[in-house]
Amino acid sequence: MTGEQTQPQGKKNYVLDTNVLIENPLSVVKLRNGVENAIHIPYHVLMELENLKKTPKLRHIVANVIQVLSDNRDTIDFIQNDKSHSAFTDIVDNHILDEIQASSIEDPVLVTNDRILTLQAGLRGIKSEELRDSKPFESESQRYTGFVEEGEAIVPNCFTWDEGKPVLHAPDGERVINYTCDVWNLRPRTIYQNLALELILAPHIDLVSIQSEAGYGKTFLALASALFAVQEKKQFDKIFVLKPTIEIGAKLGYLPGDVSEKMEPYVKYVFDLLVKLHRCRAANKVFLNPNDEMLRINPKKFEILPLAFVRGMNIENAFVVIDEAQNLSRTEVRAVLTRMGEGVKCVVLGDTSQVDNPYLNEANNGLNWIVRKFKGFPNYAHIVLKGERSRGPITDMVLRSKL
Repeated sequence: MTGEQTQPQGKKNYVLDTNVLIENPLSVVKLRNGVENAIHIPYHVLMELENLKKTPKLRHIVANVIQVLSDNRDTIDFIQNDKSHSAFTDIVDNHILDEIQASSIEDPVLVTNDRILTLQAGLRGIKSEELRDSKPFESESQRYTGFVEEGEAIVPNCFTWDEGKPVLHAPDGERVINYTCDVWNLRPRTIYQNLALELILAPHIDLVSIQSEAGYGKTFLALASALFAVQEKKQFDKIFVLKPTIEIGAKLGYLPGDVSEKMEPYVKYVFDLLVKLHRCRAANKVFLNPNDEMLRINPKKFEILPLAFVRGMNIENAFVVIDEAQNLSRTEVRAVLTRMGEGVKCVVLGDTSQVDNPYLNEANNGLNWIVRKFKGFPNYAHIVLKGERSRGPITDMVLRSKL
């Protein structure tokens, strides 16, 4: 298709800049608004997308953009004229404006969030608008909260609201969650924590992913459920906690000792939570001498491992917690999940707004990959924790300020 077409009076001719497509790939559908408006994409925008594919942090998003453009190619006017064949440079704004002016599009409106480009367009007499209603790097694990809205397709193990009460759509039928789960002498503070426990303890669900910001108690819930399943219900033989060894700030460098001693700086928070749960109710089996003042973990019942040690293992009859999955690549998560054998319950935790791995981002990480790949499977469930937080006022202030 070329840019030599005009549209009936009343329709807007939107010309989309690259940044709009990156921020919201579905903007081509949103702005078209059925058949009300026409969508135009300059050739140099396609060239810029081709270059952005080489950027690791944007590769995944660009792939989504290209897929949307391919799916809607019959309804998009791709501008191609004499100006489209000018030499491509790092600064493509002038080329895009040249293509618009060289086309015969009637009253074009450039849609861009680039304010400099907006000023340049104005100097050339080209109208422009902003599109700032999107969340460009919001991950799948944030968008799919575990609830589906009215009119959306029901997926296995999702929730809907019915007269203010959550309804779980399990493969064997619906049930209203009008009760509170009591696990390890603990009662959830919020309805979302209660629903997370419901998913974790459901016998038909093998893999559960939980997304939330800091302070919603996802690790505490997972460990309490693990103790409940292993020590009280005796459904599993052992608890494994797996996590990446991603550091914040300067590297710790070489650490002496065996594996457990090397991992201690990374997993002290897990031990602290375990001790806290032990005080709520005796977790004697996970400690070597539960009555000692200095508690030591029993490696036959509870083990914390770096992910590097998982390859080659075959984990069976165990409750597995994978923490900080947002700092794992999809390749690493896939490698870990393929180590899960018979009789395993796996709970994956993470916060995709807090990615510390420099090679990953909010959209391209292991937790997001899990939700995208397994949503719809009958033995998988996902939920986003909301509501009351269990954090201090300083943490709350930082998160509220969006620093």
